[in-house]
Amino acid sequence: QVQLVESGGGLVQPGGSLRLSCAVSRYTLDYYSIGWFRQAPGKEREGISCISSTLTNYADSVKGRFTISRVNAKNTIYLQMNSLKPEDTAVYYCATLLACDTWNWLSWGQGTQVTVSS
Repeated sequence: QVQLVESGGGLVQPGGSLRLSCAVSRYTLDYYSIGWFRQAPGKEREGISCISSTLTNYADSVKGRFTISRVNAKNTIYLQMNSLKPEDTAVYYCATLLACDTWNWLSWGQGTQVTVSS
């Protein structure tokens, strides 16, 4: 059964950091790649990062600032977000994919709000 539960969002000042967490089922971790996408009001969904057993990838908009990681023992995926900008404000979703070479989302959690503002 696929389960994804995000946490860690909040309000942060520009230049600050947040770490998002995604708790997943063992089944999800074993059979899917896991990624993050975000959606801001009035904007299209944007894939920002993905991790599989063999690779990670990032959108150009977050490369060098965000880091995705996984801790298998905790069934958890993390997204460390540094040097946050106001344009990073969005609802962030953890989601499953078959592979990290395309932003083809299969299922996702309820989302967590990230607001970057002074």
